[in-house]
Amino acid sequence: MSPQQIKSRPDHFPGGLSPPKKFPPASSEQSRAQQPQSPNSTPPILTMGIAKRTRKFATVKRVIGQRDARLQKNQLKGEAEAKKKQEAEKAVREIPQAPSAMFFQANEALIPPYSVLIDTNFLSHTVRAKLDLQTSLMDLLLAKATPIITDCVMAELEKLGPKYRIALRIARDERWQRVKCDHKGTYADDCIVDRVMKHRIYLIGTNDRDLKRRLRKIPGVPIVSVARGKYVIERLPDNPDSR
Repeated sequence: MSPQQIKSRPDHFPGGLSPPKKFPPASSEQSRAQQPQSPNSTPPILTMGIAKRTRKFATVKRVIGQRDARLQKNQLKGEAEAKKKQEAEKAVREIPQAPSAMFFQANEALIPPYSVLIDTNFLSHTVRAKLDLQTSLMDLLLAKATPIITDCVMAELEKLGPKYRIALRIARDERWQRVKCDHKGTYADDCIVDRVMKHRIYLIGTNDRDLKRRLRKIPGVPIVSVARGKYVIERLPDNPDSR
C-alpha cells in the first residue's frame, strides 16, 4: 500500500492509534447536572413515591395466670400432690380385725339387757307410728332394752325446730341413758358408726338408708327400724320378727 493510500484512509492515524469514539450529544438535563452549581442556585426537586404507612398497635404486657405451671407455688403444689399420690399407692390396705366375741357372724357380746343406740330418724318414725319406745323394744327383743341417746342426736333434734318437739320430748326422758360425745360437730351418723366399730355391744335403731348401708358392712351389728306400724330387726338369730 502506498503512503498516499494510507493517508487517505479515514480510520488510520499515525502511530497505530484508533480514532476517538463519537458519543451522542448530552441531553439538557444531563448537561445541567454536569455543570457546576453556584452557591446561590436552588437544588433540583426530586420526586419520590408515596410510602405505605402501617398502623401501630399498642403492645400489651402478658400476665401469667394463677394456674400457670411456671409459678413456684404451683410447682410446690404439684410436687406435694405427686408425693401424696405415691404414698397412697404404697400404703398397704389394712383390714380391721374381727373381735373375739364374733363366732360365725353371730355376736355373742349381745346379751340382755340390750343397749339400743337411737338416732333422730328413728325417733321421728316412732312418733309418726304412735309407738311407745320402751314397750315396743321389749316386745321386739323379748327382753329388757335400754335406749341410748347421744349428745349429737339431741343437738340434731333441737336444730330441727318445733316440728320435732314431740321427738325431742321423748329423747329428754330421764329413763333413757345419755352418752356424751367427744367429737366435733353434731353429725350423728359418724358418731354411731365410730361407737359400733369400737364396741360391738349395741343394737342400732335407725330408719336412715345411708346409715343402714354403712352399718350392714359391719358384721355383728343388728339394725332396728320402724316398718308396718311396729319395730322390726335385721340380723339377729332366733328372732321371729327378724327379716
